Amino acid sequence: MAEIIPLSAKAPRPSRELEPLWRDALGERLRNLRHERGERLADTADRAGVSPQYLSEIERGLKEPSSEMIAAVAGALEVTLIELTAGVVDDLRSRATERAVVGCRATYALAA
Repeated sequence: MAEIIPLSAKAPRPSRELEPLWRDALGERLRNLRHERGERLADTADRAGVSPQYLSEIERGLKEPSSEMIAAVAGALEVTLIELTAGVVDDLRSRATERAVVGCRATYALAA
């Protein structure tokens, strides 16, 4: 018979703070692209066919936009979905590398 392990005995899940959510990384990338173009939120939102408030919420990671919305905003910023997605992946990889380096340094400091 299988042993039942209480939830409290299971290993804790890693904190979300260690790894950003996709919507946060996407929003940050969209905001950076918009700023690189020197555009106001309202200008990009107008071309994408969304409200400035909605675009602001996407950029701040408060909304989970549909693929259609992501495509509309990407088009308004004149980037392809592939370019946008690759940029988000690069950002996430960069953060993971930074976390690994910091974690390694902390381990060495504790070992000293």
